[in-house]
Amino acid sequence: QVQLVESGGGLVQAGGSLRLACAASPRTFSGYTMGWFRQAPGKEREFVAAITWSGSSTNYADSVKGRFTISRDNAKNTVYLQMNNLKPEDTAVYYCAVDGDRLGYSGILTRSRFYDYWGQGTQVTVSS
Repeated sequence: QVQLVESGGGLVQAGGSLRLACAASPRTFSGYTMGWFRQAPGKEREFVAAITWSGSSTNYADSVKGRFTISRDNAKNTVYLQMNNLKPEDTAVYYCAVDGDRLGYSGILTRSRFYDYWGQGTQVTVSS
């Protein structure tokens, strides 16, 4: 059974930084798109960032552009989300996700329905 385990969440002051990591096992996802989504209390889950299998293409929600960076290490089967200049409105549960169907796909997937596997989520809280 595929497991995605997120880490790195926590409490940080506005303007601070956090780095989230998501490790997948036992299946290898080096050939698939990986992404991050988030869900704040009372709101729907929303797209944050995605990265293609090779890492050559990335995409970000407008709200995080210039502050967040997604990256991956295929040798470690891990995707990262570096979050800088955090704002209180970034407070949410952050989920990593993997598309397990489109091997070698070079497009960007921003809709949650395209992702097959999800982590359990990690809480990020930004205080003002």
